[in-house]
Order: sequence, then structure tokens, then C-alpha cells
Amino acid sequence: MSTGARRRGIRLPQPDSPGNGGDDGLSPRSLTPDPTHDSTVAEDDPRLVSRSLPTTSGSPEPEYLHNVACVAITTIAFALRFYKINHPDQVVFDEVHFGKFAAYYILREYYFDVHPPLAKLLFGLAGWFVGFDGRFEFEAIGDSYSQHHIPYIGMRAMPAVFGSLTVPIVYQIMKECGFPVVICTFTAALIAFDNGHITQTRLILLDAALIMFMALSLYGYIRFRKVRHLEFSRSWWGWMCATGFFLACTLGCKMVGLFTFLTVGTAVLIDMWDILDIRKRYPMDLVLRHFFARALALIVLPFVVYSTFFWIHFKVLSHSGTGDHFMTPRFQESLAGNELLLKSHEIRYFDTITLKHKDTKVYLHSHKERYPLKYKDGRISSQGQQVTGYPHEDLNNQWQIIPTKAIPETGRGRVVRHDDAIQLLHISTQSFLLTHDVASPTMPTNQEVTTIAKEDARSRYNETLFTVDIIGGHSGQPWKSKASHFRLVHVPTKVAVWTHPKALPEWAFKQQEVNGNKNSEDRTATWFVDDIVIPAEDTDLFNREGKPEEKVVKPMNFLFKFAELQLLSLQHNAGLTASHPYATGPINWPFLLSGISFWTQNETRQQIYLIGNIVGWWTCVVALSVFTGIIGADLLARRRGVQPIPDFVRNRLWNSTGFFFIAWAFHYFPFFLMSRQLFLHHYLPAHLCSVLVTGSIFNFIAGESINFPVSAPGPGMRRMPTTHSDVGVKAIIAAGIYMIPYLAMFIFMAPLTYGTPG
Repeated sequence: MSTGARRRGIRLPQPDSPGNGGDDGLSPRSLTPDPTHDSTVAEDDPRLVSRSLPTTSGSPEPEYLHNVACVAITTIAFALRFYKINHPDQVVFDEVHFGKFAAYYILREYYFDVHPPLAKLLFGLAGWFVGFDGRFEFEAIGDSYSQHHIPYIGMRAMPAVFGSLTVPIVYQIMKECGFPVVICTFTAALIAFDNGHITQTRLILLDAALIMFMALSLYGYIRFRKVRHLEFSRSWWGWMCATGFFLACTLGCKMVGLFTFLTVGTAVLIDMWDILDIRKRYPMDLVLRHFFARALALIVLPFVVYSTFFWIHFKVLSHSGTGDHFMTPRFQESLAGNELLLKSHEIRYFDTITLKHKDTKVYLHSHKERYPLKYKDGRISSQGQQVTGYPHEDLNNQWQIIPTKAIPETGRGRVVRHDDAIQLLHISTQSFLLTHDVASPTMPTNQEVTTIAKEDARSRYNETLFTVDIIGGHSGQPWKSKASHFRLVHVPTKVAVWTHPKALPEWAFKQQEVNGNKNSEDRTATWFVDDIVIPAEDTDLFNREGKPEEKVVKPMNFLFKFAELQLLSLQHNAGLTASHPYATGPINWPFLLSGISFWTQNETRQQIYLIGNIVGWWTCVVALSVFTGIIGADLLARRRGVQPIPDFVRNRLWNSTGFFFIAWAFHYFPFFLMSRQLFLHHYLPAHLCSVLVTGSIFNFIAGESINFPVSAPGPGMRRMPTTHSDVGVKAIIAAGIYMIPYLAMFIFMAPLTYGTPG
């Protein structure tokens, strides 16, 4: 950072301590290709500005203390997460979904889910490893594992291991940032004894893997920053690529991993902005090398790794399953045993068919009852025959395809093709489908869809014409049952026949409304022909197309499948807006105003209830507030020429704690922009970041010095004076006193964590 920026009080967070360039205790080296060049003076060189420097003091903590403390807190974490992991022997909360997905991997049956596949692939692998055959269906919370002989303990063990390993990763993050043993142990303990993290990471749920890989991403980037002076060395490349790999794994568990990308990406952009500074004297070819190296390791590599998870996902799920109907016909035909391969037939004029809406799975239906003359809001209808969406098979779902052009009596000239204009004749009432410029019953902006009697249709012929718009179709493409997703577009008005889940009143038997959507490109206006009920010719469907086509799996390019699933996942994720009794808004999460009931057994008064350690979570809220206050006060003081904090301590506060604070903000505030269902467990990644802030603030309050420097020196650098943290006994006493109410709260909440009576 420039001297001017420092004097203006500008600090940009980087996860290294303390600072960029030479402010980690390393004297500046030449940044030009000439190794003998020594005229460059770094921004933080003592010759440039007057600044407080650390003086050599104290003695370093023995490495074995860190090792002992890390092993001890890790052992405790494993014990707490594996305690009573066999209880309950029933399906708990979202094990209904993720246990079922593991079963699908073992059965190799395709399913659809909004989350990326890595964590679910690992569950499938764990289930296969412990002998699960995939036949248990995880239908409802409370279903018994023991009665069906399911090796659920082995499947729960994997997330428990991930949750336990997160604790030493947190410890190592603090250690690599230069914090002493007591601070590292205190910070790791806030995760180890947190009821929320324990509850979420000892069940078949995705968050254990997500949080572990997120922590590894932060750890990897911190290690990369510590070797930044050894640019393009093996360790420099190694830690940067490791960061990219862990980022891909984080995103591969849940789309929340995008927030971890934003965190590291922001730090990288600040790093590149600093390298670009002309006063650093980096030649542009070296700047570009740095840029492309970061792009390769932190963009290209994660994309390749992330894509690989989906490649494995598609390879394993090669057979037809419950997720087929979410996908396009082309995708479905790439799955063995899919209905499209077995029952798809070309549709011909005068065939009698049933049409089904892709999203809501209702049939296009009509009956003799008519729309009321006047609706409740005073609008007037045409009193035409009702056209609705009906979820069950019925004779009133049958429509005959009538040509609008001359066709031969036999042969392939009778096949209906993409962009053909047709009429649909309702068989039961002998009336043609029609839409016109009359408002629909529930949506004044959309057109009413009705029918007109066959004998009256001649005078309104054009209003009965609809175009078959096959999605992704080309000129001359045959319209097929099952395999062709299409829109039915009205020729004169260009509206698409559309339906939505809202039910009509009693006068329509509470069936689903069908109307004309003026946005004819709306993806939800998609239909398919479910069945050819009566073929036009008196021939077998399998024979009328000539030589029967061999029903073989049709390969589909991986990138097309990957892109389709990504888009579909984002669309469905945004559409998860239904209410839920335990859904809460982000404003509630840091304060633990409510939790989530995972499992209840009323007879024995047992319950698993997700809620964090209240003492710890409120401490994190206070720490976040204190950090904001310290930074604000320091900026104001320095604006008036007062230096309340030594520079090397301030740099640690900005760079390490600031990085953790930004990680917390990126993993928390985006949820305020979301309209989907949100739950307390969505805050757990942000909570881990707030714990890192808490440990850093504890170190700032407990001592007036820090472990300095922490970064690896580059060629030609000389170290500045070394100092060691002076938190000493007072920090140990303070941490011990704090742990009394913290552990008491953990024990008090433990019955809800483990589902034991209490």
C-alpha cells in the first residue's frame, strides 16, 4: 500500500500479518529484473516514513506446545461429534434428502437436486463402503434405520470426521497468522464446543463438508500469502493451486461456495492492485505473469476440478431415475432405461393425445361447465367452456390433432412437425381449443383459454389455430410423444398456453387455471405429449413408423449436460420460496433468536434441535462490533495525527482480522438479497469466520505485541527485528474464566444437540 494511502488511513485487508511488501518484517528487495538493483525503497521501509517498529522481545513458543494443543482440541472435537452418533436410529431432518441421494448413487439412478454433487458423491461412497445397498428410501423423518438394517452409523461418520477436522484447521489458520497457543486454542474451542456445529456435522447433511473445505480455502490462501516473496517457487505454486482446489471443493458441496470465491477473489484483486503499483517497479511482463498465474490456479484449475465432480456425477448416474422429468428430452435420452427411449413415438395428424404441463404435471383438460359471467372483482368473462389443468387421468384430457393443410391419406406426410399450425379438438365435447382477447379468471393481464363448438368454429377459425413450437427444434423436426417439449403458441395473438399452481374457485372444482401467457418464451409454458391414446391409423404405434427404430442410449456432450444442469439448479434454487415453520431471516441468525427442530420423539421427550452455543455466538457478535469500533476509532485518531496503535499491530489487525471480517461479510450479507427459503444452518460458514475475528480481537485486547514476522523471506531480504506475543498468563486466565459459562451453556444445551432426555 502506498505511503499516501497509509497517511490517509486507507487499509485493504489481506490475510497475512503484518501487511504487504516489507511490513512483515522483511526488508525490501529489488523488484526489477536486475538482482543488483537496490535503489527501490519499499513503502514501509523505515527510511521512507517515521513509524513504530517492533523491538526484539520475548522468546518464541516451542513448536511442541502448538502440536500438543492442536492434538488435544482435535481429540475433544472427535469425541464430541462421535458421542451417541448412533442416536437416534431414525431418519433425521434433511437425511430424508441426502441419504436418498446417496442411495441413488449406489443404484446409479439419475436424480435432480439444486446442490452440486461433491458432498453427495462422498455420501454415496461412504454408503457403498459400509455396505449400504441403496434399497432404503429415506421416505420420512422418523423412519427406522435399525428395522431395515441400514449401516447409518458409517454414513454419519463421514460428516462427523469432516466436522471434527474443521477444528484443527481453524487452529492452524490462527497459528499461521502468527497468534500464540492460547489464542489458537481459544478460537478452535469456540468451534469444538459449539452446539450448532456439532448438531449439523454428525448427521447425513452437506454442511460438514462445506464448512471444512471453506476453512481449508482460507487456510490455503493464508499459506500462499506467507510465501508471496518466493514468487513462482514450488511452495508459491503449491499453496496457490491448493487454494484453487479447495475453492472448487467448497463450491462442489453447495453454491454457498461462491461466497468463499468472493472472499479469496477480493483478496487476490487487492494483491494484484498492489503489484500493479508503479512504485513497486514491477515490469509489466512480470505483472502479467502474476496475473495469469493467479488466473490459472484460482479460476481455470477450480473450474476443471468443479467440472470433474459433475463428470463423475453423470458417469455414475447413468440410468433413468426420479430426476428425469426435470431435464430436457435430449438429456433424458442419454439415460439407460428412460421412458423416452421406450415409449416415444412420432405424432401424426388425427392422433388422439393427452398433453401434460412439464412443471406442474397437470393434463390439459376441459369439461362442459362454463366460466361464470362475472368474477368477484367485477370483471366479465366470455362464459365459454372451461379449460383447466387436471392432475389425474380422465377422458376429458383427450384431444385430437386436426390439420390446417392438405395431407396425404397415409405415410410420413401425416407427421406433425416443428412450427406446424394445428387445431386441437376436445373429444368429449367436440369443441376446438381457443384463446381470445378476454381476461383470464385470476390474471387480468393474461388471456382466457376456452373452447368453441365444432359447428361454430368456422366463423372463428383463426382463433383456433396454434403453432407447435418444439423447444430447441429445427425446421422439419417431427413432434414426438414424451420426447418433445414444446410451447403451444396461438397464431393470431402470439400468446402461449400456460398454467400455474394457483387453483380456481369452486365453480371450476378447484382445478388449476390455464390461460394465455403473453410472454410466449416463458420456460414455464412448456408442455409434452404424455400419450397417444388413439392412433389416427388403425395400426400399432411401433409399426406405423416403418422399421422400428432401435432404442439405444443417445450420447450427449458433457458440456451441454453440465450447462443444462447448472442453469436448472440456479432456477430451482431461486424458486424455493415456499414457507416453512423453521425458516428464518438472516437478521436473526447471529443472535440465535430461533433454531430448527431436526427430530422429535414425544413419548420419550427427546428432541434434536439445531441451535448454537448462545454464549459463543453472542461473543462473536460483540467481537465483530468491537473490531468495527476499533477500526473506526483508529481512522479518526490518525486523521488528527494521533497514532494510538503501533503500525505492526495495526497491520496485523487490518490484514488478518480484516480478512476474516470480509469473509464473514461475504458469507452473511448476500443472504439478505435472496427470496428463497433460508434457515439458521446457512449462517454456519459465516459463524466460523466470526469465530476467527473473535480470536483475533481477543489477542488484540490481551496483549500489546504480536508474533512478528510470520512470512517467509525472499531472496536478498533481511529480517527486521523480531517480536513475540506477550499475552502471557493473563490471556490464559481470561480464556479459562470465559470457558466456564461457555462450557456450562454447552452442557445445558447438550440434550438438544444429541437428542437425549433432559
